[in-house]
Amino acid sequence: MDVTGALWRKSTKSGNNGGSCVEVADNLSGVVLVRDTKDRDGGTLTFAPQAWRDFVGFARAQH
Repeated sequence: MDVTGALWRKSTKSGNNGGSCVEVADNLSGVVLVRDTKDRDGGTLTFAPQAWRDFVGFARAQH
């Protein structure tokens, strides 16, 4: 998969203290990418857009 056009943004729930930080790229057609800010070359999780929306909805409901 070519992800060179991915526009990464830091998650709004990531801390500013250098701790648990996640970046999300949701600008590509048919896919949402997630990676660890501290280890950008360490791997990327790939989600279908609906699966990502379901996950985010679930996570929001837990707080």
